[in-house]
Amino acid sequence: MRDRLIVGNWKMNGDLATNAPLLRRLAVEWRTAGDRVLAVCVPTPYLAQAQSELRGSAVAWGAQDVSEHAKGAYTGDVSAAMVAEFGARYAIVGHSERRQLHGESDALVAAKARAALAAGLVPIACVGETLAERERGDTDAVVAREVDVLTDALGADTSRIVVAYEPIWAIGTGSTATPEQAQAVHAAVRGRLARAGAGDVPILYGGSVKAANAAALFAMPDIDGGLVGGASLDAAEFLMIGRA
Repeated sequence: MRDRLIVGNWKMNGDLATNAPLLRRLAVEWRTAGDRVLAVCVPTPYLAQAQSELRGSAVAWGAQDVSEHAKGAYTGDVSAAMVAEFGARYAIVGHSERRQLHGESDALVAAKARAALAAGLVPIACVGETLAERERGDTDAVVAREVDVLTDALGADTSRIVVAYEPIWAIGTGSTATPEQAQAVHAAVRGRLARAGAGDVPILYGGSVKAANAAALFAMPDIDGGLVGGASLDAAEFLMIGRA
């Protein structure tokens, strides 16, 4: 059975004062539900706070990015091993904002996933198309390319990752792929992963996930959870998504 995973991506939001009550509420109110996992990926400066507030709870935590390098003269980079020292379980790699705003290539995303695995982290590797690509009918080709670069680089280790499908046109816009649209892409992604012997990898949907649409999305057979942006900054909303 595939794991069900709900991951909050705080992006570049939060501060010590407002993070504390949010994390404490998650730690108190979230209880494990079978194979369902709740996690938050926080800005790197708040990893210590997440570890302090969530240690011993049923909530996992992680980072929003890691370097492809293990160590060295890479000013400003944060290695996966550094993230792991804070008890993190997950690291997002290849989020569309990193790809678009920082020019990260498919190959770089795969290298970051490999670095995360080497440090004992579970990479959440993001794939997805722009609005222009969808309108041209290129969704399947774009997502297939991104998945294939990952599987070619990781080989058998592909079975140790999580994939997040995030249609770029639905991130932070309020627009959401319909459950049927999301399912169609998830099924295609699962097919690509199955060819690499990793058909049981959890595939998350990311793109304006909220309590109002979570249950319908998560009811789809190939959607194993969500990568949640803005809604994860509201403890009540995020908990409702986790329980959907």
